[in-house]
Amino acid sequence: MRVSEAMTPDVQIASPNQTIQEAAKMMAAIDAGVLPVGDNDRLVGIITDRDIVVRAVAKGLSPSTKVRDVMSNGSVMYCFDDEEIEEVAHNMADIKVRRLPVLNRNKRLVGIVSLGDIAMTDSPDCAGEAMCGIVEPGGPHSQASDGRG
Repeated sequence: MRVSEAMTPDVQIASPNQTIQEAAKMMAAIDAGVLPVGDNDRLVGIITDRDIVVRAVAKGLSPSTKVRDVMSNGSVMYCFDDEEIEEVAHNMADIKVRRLPVLNRNKRLVGIVSLGDIAMTDSPDCAGEAMCGIVEPGGPHSQASDGRG
């Protein structure tokens, strides 16, 4: 099964110029803890609820702080829509993330895939194996669930 068959194609995208309050409202509206950050349809970063709390609220930054000031943008992990779901699940375990933005081969954002999406496929064991790899203590990213250590 390919990622395109399991992913959520209807992904909300935050702009780097939006405020973290706007991003938090978007997350609340769709009941998600992560938003890809895009400039047009190009992936430029990721913002998580944890980014907002740890990089902004804990430092006393205001709700008007721009997404670009707290998002992760250095090495954004992603997968391609034509990859096999089992391969992506193993990769998620290796890099210790629970969700990945999905790009097409033109590097345009086309969706997001989560362990929950994978669990709903014909290969649900992949999600369980990936989760075991993600929560395994002692790895380089064992302090964070978003792969940033």
